[in-house]
Amino acid sequence: MKTKLGHLQINIDPKNLAFYQDLFKFLDWQVLYQDQNMLGVGDANNCGLWFVQGLKQVSNDYDGIGMNHVAIATANQAEVDTVVAYLKEHGVETLFETPRHRPEFSDGAGQTYYQVMFRSPDNILFEVVYTGPKEK
Repeated sequence: MKTKLGHLQINIDPKNLAFYQDLFKFLDWQVLYQDQNMLGVGDANNCGLWFVQGLKQVSNDYDGIGMNHVAIATANQAEVDTVVAYLKEHGVETLFETPRHRPEFSDGAGQTYYQVMFRSPDNILFEVVYTGPKEK
């Protein structure tokens, strides 16, 4: 059997749809579907994220039981820095002293795990990360 991740549904407040639409347009994901309560985006590998109106007014706690964060991989270290510039331009705070290299997550030997982390208006934690040869 061969399986792969198909999609994830993330419940949000629809008033924040523009945040996700702008972010994923910037990240070059394709819009699969959009209306006033839902946005579906897909990456180059046909994995989708669906931002859907939540049915309950509860706050997400990424340190509680459930999903901690969504990681978006980049092809190189410079793309992480480009995302950092986008976040600053849009007034989105970076978290956990990022961007930074995380040697504890790489296998060493000239490799890196370089990340930026931030939260959405719905308190969904996102990571944009490059893993591979450390670039100067």
